[in-house]
Amino acid sequence: MYTLFLREINNFFNNLIGYISIAVFLIINSLFLWVFPIDTNILQSGYANIDGLFSMGPFVFLFLIPAITMRFFADEKKSGTIEILLTKPLTDTRIVLAKYFAAFVLVVFSLLPTLIYVATVYNLGFPVGNMDMGATWGSYLGLLFLGAGFVAIGLFASSLTDNQIVSFIVSIFLCGFAYIGFEFIYSLDMFGNFDLFIRNLGIYAHYTSISRGVVDSRDVLYFLSLIVIFLLLTKVKLESRKW
Repeated sequence: MYTLFLREINNFFNNLIGYISIAVFLIINSLFLWVFPIDTNILQSGYANIDGLFSMGPFVFLFLIPAITMRFFADEKKSGTIEILLTKPLTDTRIVLAKYFAAFVLVVFSLLPTLIYVATVYNLGFPVGNMDMGATWGSYLGLLFLGAGFVAIGLFASSLTDNQIVSFIVSIFLCGFAYIGFEFIYSLDMFGNFDLFIRNLGIYAHYTSISRGVVDSRDVLYFLSLIVIFLLLTKVKLESRKW
C-alpha cells in the first residue's frame, strides 16, 4: 500500500500536468488576492485577512482536484496496468486508500505555498500581527476538509471511465453539484420544512460553518461521511469487474 502511495505521488511529479495544475492554482489565487481590483484584493480591502483565498479556493479546487485525480484509475484502465495492479497482493480497499491518500497529500502540497500569504498579511497588519489567526487556521481546516471530499469524489469519477478527459468533466460536475447544487435548490424555497435539510446535504453549508473558525462535530462528521461514501462507491466500482 505504501509503495503504491509513493508511486502515485512520483507519477504526479514526473508529469508536467502535475506542476501546471499546482502552478495554475497558485497563480489564480494570487491574482485574485493581490492583483485584480475586486473585493478579494487584500491591498484594497484595508483589512489584514486572506478571506479571499477561502472564498475563491473552493472554486479553484473544482478544477485543480479533478486535474489531480483524473488519471488515478482512468489512466490505469487505458494503459491496461489496472489488471496488473489488481493481481498484486493488495485488497481493493488498500488500493483505493493508497490512491486517495496520495491525491490528498498532493492537495496539501498545493496549499502549503499559500502560507506565504498568511506570513505576508501578518506582517502587513497594523500593528504587525493584527490578524485573526484563529479564523485563518479554521478556514484552512475547512479548505482541507473540502479538498478531502473533492478528492474522494474525483477518485470515484476516475474509476468510472478509461478516459481522463471524461473523468475530469464528470468530477467537475459532481464536485460542483455537491458544493453549490444543494445550495441552489435550497435558494428556490420550494420544499418548505425540508429546505434546511436539503441545504445541509451540500458541502457549502458545512464548509462555511468550519471557515468561521468554529469546528462543529456535525460538520466534521458530514465530511467524513462524504469521504467514506465516495470511497466505498469507488471500491464497489472496482469490485464490479468480478460480477
